[in-house]
Amino acid sequence: MVPAPVGEYFEAAPGGSPANVAVALARLGVPARLLARIADDMLGRRVRDHLTGNGVQLDHAVRATEQTTLAMVSVGPDGGASYDFRVAGTADWQWSADELDGALDGPVVALHSGSLALTMPPGAAALRELITKAADTATISYDPNCRPLLMGEPADVLAGVHELLAVADVVKVSNEDLEWLLPGTRPEQVVEDWLARGPAVVAITLGGDGVLAGTASGVRARRPGVPITVIDTVGAGDTFSAALLAGLHRRGLLGAANRPALRAVDADTLDTLLDEAALAAAITCSRRGADPPTADDLAAFR
Repeated sequence: MVPAPVGEYFEAAPGGSPANVAVALARLGVPARLLARIADDMLGRRVRDHLTGNGVQLDHAVRATEQTTLAMVSVGPDGGASYDFRVAGTADWQWSADELDGALDGPVVALHSGSLALTMPPGAAALRELITKAADTATISYDPNCRPLLMGEPADVLAGVHELLAVADVVKVSNEDLEWLLPGTRPEQVVEDWLARGPAVVAITLGGDGVLAGTASGVRARRPGVPITVIDTVGAGDTFSAALLAGLHRRGLLGAANRPALRAVDADTLDTLLDEAALAAAITCSRRGADPPTADDLAAFR
């Protein structure tokens, strides 16, 4: 539920972090499948229509009997978004292992996850097991995407983050996440610590100040933000993750067989990847709600 353009009202908008990533990937021309438990209620059907209308494959989605989760969004004067949730007994986090059978069938070169899906039982355990299995064949992309209202104590969440860093290849985290997970820790320190735990690429988004990143081979980068009029930041981080994955996909750097090449990405390539992702995220910030750009939208801004 996002603020309506006029008045003190809300309007329903399909979303959710992994769904936003899938839509952004599809709009950028990357074949995307969403693993999701989608409710068979009015809002759930709207979510399905939104996803299929954007070309996201739902052949591995579960038609769940529980209700749709509601996230209520408020937007501050600077466009920054804050969230409140209604999740008790809802559909999306109640995965069982059986529901994920066959999730990796076909030419899957990358698996992206994060946010509430990896912190809320009972589904979190099943999804973490899937990620570990997927690492044998696919690139693992991870965004902690912290939601303090629902995730419990930061120290407990950080322990779970560290577990996933051991299998993740591409990690994106925001400075807001880090302020909650690791208060007082400089982003540069986080890049070094998290890379030492296993990933090939770690990128920290800094809002209007751009992005800080590093690779396992020792490349370090800091790229500026893209000046733009911010309407709201809903879906900006998800768009960044998707655009980063899309850039890696175009360069043939996804898939477990390409892990050595991903870990050895050079400075120019990393800069270009980060610039593309930052631009995509900025365009999303210039629009209401989670409305990521298409490949044509990106080309028009260059």
